[in-house]
Amino acid sequence: MTVTRGRLIVLEGQESSGKSTQAPRLLQWLADRGIDATLLREPGGTDAGEKIREMVLHVPYQLTAATEALLFMASRAELVDRVIKPNLREGRSVILDRFFLSTYAYQVAGRGLDADLVASANALATQGLVPDLTVVLTLSAAARRARLDRRGGHDKIERAGDQFHARVDAAFERFLDPAWQGDHPEAGPIVGIDGAGTEDDVLNRITAALTRAWPETFAVSSGFHHQ
Repeated sequence: MTVTRGRLIVLEGQESSGKSTQAPRLLQWLADRGIDATLLREPGGTDAGEKIREMVLHVPYQLTAATEALLFMASRAELVDRVIKPNLREGRSVILDRFFLSTYAYQVAGRGLDADLVASANALATQGLVPDLTVVLTLSAAARRARLDRRGGHDKIERAGDQFHARVDAAFERFLDPAWQGDHPEAGPIVGIDGAGTEDDVLNRITAALTRAWPETFAVSSGFHHQ
């Protein structure tokens, strides 16, 4: 029996845009429709990746921009090879909380690293793996700041400053431009989703995007109908 490859669905966006809230909800939505899926995060998802996550987000010393980027790549290489690709081959879909668009946003736009060098390192880490769909959650800076303040306990990247985050915001907006996507085939299809409103509102927008992408899988069971 031929096993159909699973789909790689990536959730992206700035801190407090709602990714980590929506990821488990999306996993449950898929499960309710009989879709076998697993939820992973970057950095993390492997023993080495979780150690790297602690290093880049929480240790008190400051890393250089290049070191930070290469640590993210190292975590990604482990995750792709050991976890993501085997799951996809077995027919299991993967929901991934952040992938390489975050590297392009934070380390290239935010930190100022060379885009071509980072893209080359990313190609090594991903081994040609292209997301089937990337959902970029968008939310105003003021709304994100209010969420961050309510949550507290900011990590190092969240504390990087307004100018840094303005550059990251601009990068995520750029990723939604079809011209940028045409120049970056490694990113696959990208859709922007409004992260404002209730958690249910946002989930409904995300699942509508999945239904538009794969109507043969979701149109009947989700109640989505083409006009």
